[in-house]
Amino acid sequence: MKNPILSLCLIVGFLITNAQERKLPIDTIVTTQHSVTINGTSINYTAKIGTQPVWDDNGQPIASLHYTYYTRNNVKNRAARPLLISFNGGPGSGSVWMHLAYTGPRVLKIDDEGYPVQPYGVSHNPYSVLDVTDIVYVNPANTGYSRTIPETGKDVDRDKFFGINADIKYLAEWLNTFVTRNNRWRSPKYIIGESYGGTRVMGLSLALQNQQWMYLNGVIMVSPADYKVIRRGGPVSDAMNLPYYTAAAWHHKALSPELQNKDLTDILPESEAYTINTLIPALAKGGFISAAERSEVAQKMAFYSGLSQKEILDQNLVVPTGYFWKNLLKEKGGYNIGRLDSRYLGIDRQLSGSSPDYSAELTSWLHSFTPAINYYLQEELKFKTDIKYNMFGVVRPWNNENDTTRDDLRQAMAQNPYLNVLVQSGYYDGATTYFNAKYTMWQVDPSGRMKDRFQFKGYRSGHMMYLRREDLQNANNDIRDFINRTMANGKSAKY
Repeated sequence: MKNPILSLCLIVGFLITNAQERKLPIDTIVTTQHSVTINGTSINYTAKIGTQPVWDDNGQPIASLHYTYYTRNNVKNRAARPLLISFNGGPGSGSVWMHLAYTGPRVLKIDDEGYPVQPYGVSHNPYSVLDVTDIVYVNPANTGYSRTIPETGKDVDRDKFFGINADIKYLAEWLNTFVTRNNRWRSPKYIIGESYGGTRVMGLSLALQNQQWMYLNGVIMVSPADYKVIRRGGPVSDAMNLPYYTAAAWHHKALSPELQNKDLTDILPESEAYTINTLIPALAKGGFISAAERSEVAQKMAFYSGLSQKEILDQNLVVPTGYFWKNLLKEKGGYNIGRLDSRYLGIDRQLSGSSPDYSAELTSWLHSFTPAINYYLQEELKFKTDIKYNMFGVVRPWNNENDTTRDDLRQAMAQNPYLNVLVQSGYYDGATTYFNAKYTMWQVDPSGRMKDRFQFKGYRSGHMMYLRREDLQNANNDIRDFINRTMANGKSAKY
């Protein structure tokens, strides 16, 4: 008879020896079949979800990037069908946001304005652009299920991943491999980036072209973050917030009847013109502005922002966004308003202060996105893992030095006559404001000779404008139209 204690020890030892490590395979794929009805047409499609390595110069894997790739079935000429490459931002954000709420075949279960609804989950997206383009959603290093791989006995070399230029370099290499593996070299290609993804895709437009010899038909920037405006400060940066203040105040009925009784798109051009023609020159004068002009400017800023003239004078005409979010509704219900989407309301510990206690909109979004993406990837797409899906991964400190991405886009456009740009922004986005997005678009090409290849679209919502159902439909239609309009259709790439 066997010794029971010895048998138990052998079993425990076997289990310990063969225990699964909590890590993803470096290179793997799972394929499933699905269908969705888009604009009344039933579409069958294939979903491929997996990981693909990032290699160093010696061909050794240093990271494994997680992606989801959708292709429409029964396409006779795959070479003529576009490929849309999708990134979110952060930096450090997974590709969950646009994947599950904007362009993909499944969309978050939320109400028509974008607020969480239980039970959490997803439903079919009747406006997805999968009818006109295949789509791949990419998670950069440490976001989603993507992970870096430490070298033996060493820590991860952060300089290879976590900075503007490092991020662009390794992602361009990774895309070369992805396009090769999936036989998409002949396809028209588009890249879309949201928030920091706007900086990313501006840089990728040139890196793909000049380092990978991969030419694009379009760059789409959704609520783009351009740090040449946001972090630089000064009169231009300070003044550019005013049109956003006008939009948010209008939404909350905090403007004077003269403006409130007009439609939003009728009053924004007024606020924009005042910002460019009067406010920027006034702020440029700093402390040497005359008392009379200071008072006049404060009065007009109050008119366009919903704040009081005294509040604006107390801050020397420069109103921080945090103060605006905290104080716009201080006497009108006592709520703070959201940073990324100022339609959302929050309740702080106390009414007074210079900024809100928390981000009401981000808290709301994490409510519904987190359970939905975990359910969707594992249960519908059958990608099973114990790895945590990083909504926001550990990528900081982030190296922001030598940011040439705005000029990178200009060079890519100059070298490639096919390349066009679509900018999409929500009027109520207080983090990467719609007017900053317009300003970025204006500044890419100082010559103005390529301005006809830029298009701007605004929506009555915030940073993720597609959460509002009406804008989900409109914004997808705008992408669909952009792709159809910028296909070469036999036209040569020449000036």
